[in-house]
Amino acid sequence: MRLVVTGFLVAVGIALFLSLQFTAKATTQKEVEASPYLLERVASNNWLLIDVRSPEEYADGHIPGAINMPHENINGYLSKLEQHKNKPIIIYCRSGRRAKLAMKVLQEHDFTDVMHLEGDILGWNETGLALEQM
Repeated sequence: MRLVVTGFLVAVGIALFLSLQFTAKATTQKEVEASPYLLERVASNNWLLIDVRSPEEYADGHIPGAINMPHENINGYLSKLEQHKNKPIIIYCRSGRRAKLAMKVLQEHDFTDVMHLEGDILGWNETGLALEQM
C-alpha cells in the first residue's frame, strides 16, 4: 500500500511540475541591437518600434519610424496595439527603465514578441545612426 501511495504522489508531483512548465510566462527580455537592419525591418512594417519617452523627448529626436507612446499611458494604447499582437515590437526610452515598465504591461496582455532596444536612445546615439526631429 505504501508503494502505491508513494507512486501516486510522485505521479502527481511530476504532473504538477510539467503543468507549471507549460503555463509559465516568459520573464526573460529579448534585446535587439541598434543597427541599420532594425531601420529596414521597421520601414518595411515587419517590426513595430515604440518610443515610450515623453512627447517632448520624442520631438527632440527619435529613431526613424518610431511611434510615441509614453510609458505612463501604455494601457491606453493597448487597443491600438492589438493588431500588432503577434508582430515583433521593439520598445525603447532614454536608458531602459521606462521601456521595461512598458514591456511588462504588454507581456501581461499577451503580446508575444516584445523586445527591448539594447542601449535605448543613448545607445542609438552612440552608433551614430540617424535621428528624426519634429
